[in-house]
Amino acid sequence: MTPELPDTVSASAASAPAALAAALVLPVSGVAAVVALLDEGATIPFIARYRKEATGSLDEVQVAAVRDALEKARELDKRRAAVLASLEERGLLTPQLARAVAGASTLTALEDVYLPYRPKRVTRAEKARRRGLAPLAEALRTARPSADARALAAPCVTPHGTDPELAVPDAEAALAGARDILAENFAESAPLRGALRDLFARRAVLRAKAVPGKEAEGATYADWFGHEERAAAMPSHRLLAMLRGEREGFLSVAVRPEDADALDILRRRADLPGVPAARQESAAGQVDAALADAWKRLLAPSLENELRTVLRERAEAQAIGVFAANLRELIMAPPLGGRRVLALDPGWRTGAKLVCLDAQGALLHHEVIHPLTGDAGAERAARTLRDCCAKYAIEVVAVGNGTAGRETEAFARGAGLPAGVDVVLVNETGASVYSASEAARREFPEHDLTVRGAVSIGRRLMDPLAELVKIDPRSLGVGQYQHDVDQAALRRALDEVVASCVNAVGVDANTASPELLAHVSGIGPVLARNIVAHRTQNGPFRTRKDLLKVPRLGPKAFEQAAGFLRVRGGNPLDASAVHPERYALVADMATDLGCAVADLLRRDDLRGRIRPERYVSGEVGLPTLTDILAELARPGRDPRPAFTPFRFAEGVHSPDDLEPGMVLPGIVTNVTAFGAFVDVGVHRDGLVHVSQLSDRFVRDPAEVVAPGRTVRVRVLDVDRARGRVSLAMKGVEQ
Repeated sequence: MTPELPDTVSASAASAPAALAAALVLPVSGVAAVVALLDEGATIPFIARYRKEATGSLDEVQVAAVRDALEKARELDKRRAAVLASLEERGLLTPQLARAVAGASTLTALEDVYLPYRPKRVTRAEKARRRGLAPLAEALRTARPSADARALAAPCVTPHGTDPELAVPDAEAALAGARDILAENFAESAPLRGALRDLFARRAVLRAKAVPGKEAEGATYADWFGHEERAAAMPSHRLLAMLRGEREGFLSVAVRPEDADALDILRRRADLPGVPAARQESAAGQVDAALADAWKRLLAPSLENELRTVLRERAEAQAIGVFAANLRELIMAPPLGGRRVLALDPGWRTGAKLVCLDAQGALLHHEVIHPLTGDAGAERAARTLRDCCAKYAIEVVAVGNGTAGRETEAFARGAGLPAGVDVVLVNETGASVYSASEAARREFPEHDLTVRGAVSIGRRLMDPLAELVKIDPRSLGVGQYQHDVDQAALRRALDEVVASCVNAVGVDANTASPELLAHVSGIGPVLARNIVAHRTQNGPFRTRKDLLKVPRLGPKAFEQAAGFLRVRGGNPLDASAVHPERYALVADMATDLGCAVADLLRRDDLRGRIRPERYVSGEVGLPTLTDILAELARPGRDPRPAFTPFRFAEGVHSPDDLEPGMVLPGIVTNVTAFGAFVDVGVHRDGLVHVSQLSDRFVRDPAEVVAPGRTVRVRVLDVDRARGRVSLAMKGVEQ
């Protein structure tokens, strides 16, 4: 039976709301509410938007932090239970050990407690114990420092034992076995490991060098040959680059403090200030040798692996954070909105694929034009462009920014388009991925890749969010070392960003694609397909309640999803972010004012007469009432900024057109820990190093720039041989 644990410490303490709240510096009541809601299956967007009274208005970031901390705490509790079960099963569990296991507040601390008792292969120390050398190890440890080690070992010599494997032929063999026991004891000491772990965290130096014979083949990593840097201060991108070089077999990477510093800690902890070389035959000399062996053979490799894991996970978390922030900016880019678009997917020899889309993004027409193959081809292409604009009432021309993009943009601007038709260059990254996807084949089964890709370019101008959710975020080119990080963690983080954005904007239940619907709170891929199938078979939804007719969409999923889905044309609240559970409350407001609900949405004067404090109840507080009033003022409001056209500098189409000192407009395409990449229209993004982002010191580039933002940059250098462009925002008026 497991010994009874003290009242103040339980095996589930780590996941208790109070412990989580203390760790996250959040209110206990709010954390407890989040834990309960998560356990009920509530999503982060739903909790943050519609359960503010329960959580104390914790936002999505805080709710996600509670979720992550809860998962780690439960993982710790699960491991703690497994350790207790293992110790009990083997008859090793004592009340003192049970308290130590229960009191471990981290996985590392728990594993340190368990380490001496963990089942392991037969070690050198275990073999020595079987030969009866444990008493000698203890004698060396407790004897006078100057005691003769050989004399202490003499009684342990058994050269003629019945079992040759248990024989101890001489004093030197006895001392060697005793040192093995001492070394393992030192290596499994939780206090010693803790002290050295702290040394690793503070003083470890990462040293990278070329693998002998691989210098030429690994020239990509030449910057890191012979590189040394304090591990704690190393930027994430640099660490991930070196680890990639190591993984590919070109770099050898070590992360350790100086041996002398580690041995100094070990000796002080063992009360061994140092042993003169002439006294190595003493008891203290043997203990010192065991300490050195423990460090070199056991502690250093183990703690280095620990630190490498910590550093790698930290660097991966930072890289994933950069990717997630970039993705949010990209998919929340200003939408053009419901306007009729002609989209061009440029090409040189093969021509440009042209598609015409209506205001809802439906394909009306497609063909190929050849604007860049000579005067005759350009004239025919210009005539086709003008004819399509007139026939399909085109309002905007979208040009993909890939190969021949700038040239096709220039052609379109000079094609004599009708007045008011603007030309916009569109980032086409990922369009080819979409065109070959199952989603694209399902949407356009009768059209080839080129048509699908051009449609994607046009649609992402109209609504970046709705179109980009169809593409694997890792294909959108806004990450940093995305292939070097934990792919499951990356996928989860990116999915959460997409879900956050989708739910912040809201989704039209009658027009959204299954890919977009799948990110709505409580829906998922299966229900998304069911929603689309139901509206295809039965016509558009007339009310939000009609969604309950969708197969497998029950009350729980409806509760989670309804506030984020828009149904237009019926109840005006169905087109807003007001949750159906609060419709009665809005109706009460209208009744009190003697008007209809629709009047509240139309008239500022009526809304101004509402006193929200009158409607506070046990379930509804001022946070929710404030949200409701804001939504009534702007029902279904889109939080994204308004769209504004952008134009690159005239006459700048390739790196050959760039000269140092030129100041150009550009669009930020990617932000990393070391700077930002900016498209100035030359088919190759230039780098603005973090030191060149601003006149002030910038620690994090995301403080200054974000993907999709327009900036002005100065050309610093053009390395035409390597195709690199260096840019600066410092000293340039924005």
